[in-house]
Amino acid sequence: MFRYSQPPEVDEAATPTTTAASNGADDAVADQTPHSIRDRLRFKRNPNQATSPTASTSGRGAKSREDRAPSLRSRWHHHHGAGGGRRKSWLAFRGVYLFYFVVAFSVFAFAIASVLLQSSVTEMMFSTGWTEHRRSAGEGLRLGTTLRFVAGRRSRPLVEGQGLDRIRMQRVARVGLRAPKLAVILGNVKKNPQLLMLITLMKNLRNLGYALQIYAPKNGRAQSVLEQTGGQISILPNENYSHIDWSMFDGIIVDSLQGREVMSSLMQEPFCSIPVIWIIQEDALANRLPLYEEKGWTQLVSYWRSAFSRASVVVFPDFTLPMLYSVVDPGNFFVIPGSPVDVWAAEIYRKTHDKHQLRMNNGFDREDIVVLVVGSSFFYNELSWDYAVAMHSLGPLLVKYARRNDAEGSFKFVFLCGNSTDGDAIQEVASGLGLIQGSIRHYGLNGDVNSVLLMADIVLYGSSQDEQGFPPLIIRAMTFGIPVVTPEIPIMKKYVSDESHVLFFPKYDPEALMRTFSLLISDGSLSKLARTLSVSGRLYAKDMLASECVSGYAKLLENTLSFPSAGLLPASVDRLQQITWEWSLFGEEVGGEAADSNIKSLSVVQNLETEVQDLVTSTNTSEITTEIWESDALTKLDWDVLDEIDSSEEFENVELEQVEERMDKHPGVWDEIYRNARKAEKLKFETNERDEGELERTGQPVCIYEIYPGAGAWPFLHHGSLYRGLSLSTKARRSRSDDVDAVARLPLLNDTYYRDILCEMGGMFSIANKVDNIHKRPWIGFQSWRATGRKVSLSPKAERVLEEKIQRETVGDVIYFWTRLDMDYEATAGSVKLGFWSVCDLLNAGHCRTTFENAFRQMYSLPSHLEGLPPMPEDGGHWSALHSWAMPTPSFLEFIMFSRMFVDSLDSLQANSGLACTLSSSEVEEKHCYCRIAELLVNVWAYHSGRKMVYIDPETGIFEEQHSIEERKGAVMWSKYMNLTLLKSMDEDLAEAADDGDLLREKWLWPLTGEVHWQGIYERERVERYRQKMDKKRKNREKLVERNRIGYKQKPLWK
Repeated sequence: MFRYSQPPEVDEAATPTTTAASNGADDAVADQTPHSIRDRLRFKRNPNQATSPTASTSGRGAKSREDRAPSLRSRWHHHHGAGGGRRKSWLAFRGVYLFYFVVAFSVFAFAIASVLLQSSVTEMMFSTGWTEHRRSAGEGLRLGTTLRFVAGRRSRPLVEGQGLDRIRMQRVARVGLRAPKLAVILGNVKKNPQLLMLITLMKNLRNLGYALQIYAPKNGRAQSVLEQTGGQISILPNENYSHIDWSMFDGIIVDSLQGREVMSSLMQEPFCSIPVIWIIQEDALANRLPLYEEKGWTQLVSYWRSAFSRASVVVFPDFTLPMLYSVVDPGNFFVIPGSPVDVWAAEIYRKTHDKHQLRMNNGFDREDIVVLVVGSSFFYNELSWDYAVAMHSLGPLLVKYARRNDAEGSFKFVFLCGNSTDGDAIQEVASGLGLIQGSIRHYGLNGDVNSVLLMADIVLYGSSQDEQGFPPLIIRAMTFGIPVVTPEIPIMKKYVSDESHVLFFPKYDPEALMRTFSLLISDGSLSKLARTLSVSGRLYAKDMLASECVSGYAKLLENTLSFPSAGLLPASVDRLQQITWEWSLFGEEVGGEAADSNIKSLSVVQNLETEVQDLVTSTNTSEITTEIWESDALTKLDWDVLDEIDSSEEFENVELEQVEERMDKHPGVWDEIYRNARKAEKLKFETNERDEGELERTGQPVCIYEIYPGAGAWPFLHHGSLYRGLSLSTKARRSRSDDVDAVARLPLLNDTYYRDILCEMGGMFSIANKVDNIHKRPWIGFQSWRATGRKVSLSPKAERVLEEKIQRETVGDVIYFWTRLDMDYEATAGSVKLGFWSVCDLLNAGHCRTTFENAFRQMYSLPSHLEGLPPMPEDGGHWSALHSWAMPTPSFLEFIMFSRMFVDSLDSLQANSGLACTLSSSEVEEKHCYCRIAELLVNVWAYHSGRKMVYIDPETGIFEEQHSIEERKGAVMWSKYMNLTLLKSMDEDLAEAADDGDLLREKWLWPLTGEVHWQGIYERERVERYRQKMDKKRKNREKLVERNRIGYKQKPLWK
């Protein structure tokens, strides 16, 4: 989002106006060379002009229709600020004042002529939009206005958020099980300034306490550099990103446009809610957007807008890029200033070019003092007015140093603005001022800007606008070691210091400018102060924006991520010491692959364009074919001929079938017959019809149901006789499998609220509901899709061992589990292993014990003087997690009976409290309020009900008993609360209340979680069956009486 603002008035010169011109589509590759600054100076006019750095003398070129830029977005706001400027008196016209009036009048005439010349450009730019509903941004745009970036509706809360400051102010020591985890997806592993920024960011984020996992599509020269930063690197092709469990991470950082491949998997459940920060540092796509409008490729615009909308925030390193991408802005664009790209480009150019040789090539002598005047490069339409104001301030300076032959030294003033064809107006002003021929030159921004900067001895920043970002031209000038003179404007005072890095002068004050400029000149050459500023400015510019970049991303992460209850909080960015770009990791190899990143991004954009072109071509072909068919429509005579042909063919087929029936035929081998029958069944396969896996499960003793919430979890599911999918969403079922639809079996899951807060437990309730209709095996198991994503699912060897164990040992009640509660611990040196309830507290915002005790007490109606929290031993054994276990089917039904009542009690407490979820510390955890405590519930039930608990190593299949029953006998075991008789009586009491309509509360959860049965229902069903039987007998008796009354007798079949 952008906003117009109006700068203060300056003398009688007209205020600047703004427009923008985008880069042509054909310049995408040209922008990648390190000899151009076009990657930072986005808004230029006529970019197809000659790129030679020679001074321009030709007239202005006409604008072609292809060079017109698209209209800006309708979301830009008009804002006009008022400011006061310094005004001169019009009464004194004697001596030098008369001369100043002539200068001002000449500048004013030059500015008016330039604006008139560019009025057609402004009209072309704001006349059309991408769609009809977008209002042209040119409406109401007045002279003297500027465009400013304003955060959109989605990114604004991230700007205004306070991060973790409020939590840190509480000064409460936070205990966590793990550090916050981030996934970093790189577009390439090449040594370029984009990767330098990311490496600096990743190193500092790790120092703040983040754990990073780096993904890249292939190896590169910078892989060793990434390994030095301490990150784990996984090389995965783009198509394998769908096999990563993104739920393991608290956030994802995507680098460059090449990250679009991962967005397809992040748009599906269960990954839709994971925060994504997408960093865009290139303009490859922006250069193609005008082409999309020209060719009508609205599908591409919609695709990129949809891809960007999936990201929580799209971050750009400067304020020009979001304007270029404005047509695909879904409202989440954000700017964090800071990138080493300008310093990188200047270092490359300085190593490959000689300053004196450049000066000679452009007609400058070794003794000349070249003064380069630069201005705002943000909008071209502003340049004429910007330089008009600059010329007013520079008037006395030019008269002193460029008009007289007796000036100290030979001064050459170079103006860097516009295009190479815009120098005539400046030459006219120079002639009007009586300046020496050749003392003023002009170069365009569409040429080799680096050469112009490197030739200069002094750089004057002539713009007085309050820009949002530090000018990239000044960064490059400081990197080249050129002293800079700049007006005192806020953006300059924010980053650099007077007489330490640059020299300041009050804006709109020509006399102050002359005094400041004279400090850099001594005896016709650069003074000692100028050389000091050259060295200090060069050192400072090298890492000037690094600190703001890192701190900006650290603050953005705090505002974007939802830190889990079990996670540690990152440290404050204030703890970082003197943040600099990690130049040392790149050594002397800076610049080897600078242009590779933009080339790679361009290839990604072009590949997508090719796909769209193929789609459009196929669509057009089908439309042409349809038109041909319509023109060749059949007549009535044609249809009559076809009917006769069909009749004759049908008659012949009937005759052939009759002949074949009369002939003896060998039926063939049974195996071949069965194989052909199976092929026929597959050809007639219907959606969700039972597949071969269901047939193979017929003789299996156990079936493991894999619970999954969406299509994003499909790659983590197993196939075969042991597993069967259990979908928590009807729309997310796999089409070619016999997955169970949990929503169809339990209508409660139609309510997204309960489906979210119950998670996998809701799927278990659906299986237990009329279990005989779906599961007829002696054993039953469950496994979350996350077990496969975290590589803790059963291996083929462990599966075989488990099946053999179940078939061999049929005596005893046992539960087998293969995912441990402590698998995600990141224990530090000297740390003590936490107990069961301590871990549960960490997972549930510190309220697990209290909530469990209250729910347990209400469930059993325990008095206040009795303990309500079941004790769990701290014997160093393992506990089950992720709902990955197997047990006998009767034990499973008993567990579900206990779980239904416990979850209902938990829901009652939550409803009566009237507060948000007490078991959560973030919005994501609040959405899944009961999930974490329900995940651990099986451990409490199995331990206190006396079940044998056995851990299976998911890789080797080795069994290890946990919390042996002999040890439990000596401890306090609440077996009386887990007694099956007690649970059945409690279940019947609740069923009786539900059957009588005696609801315990308005939203009673228990009747909705499964079957409702008690003795009264059985009696009522028995009475109903008896009534139906008696009714049938009565009807039969009445029928016999009626037959006897009318004398009806059945006739004998034969006599």
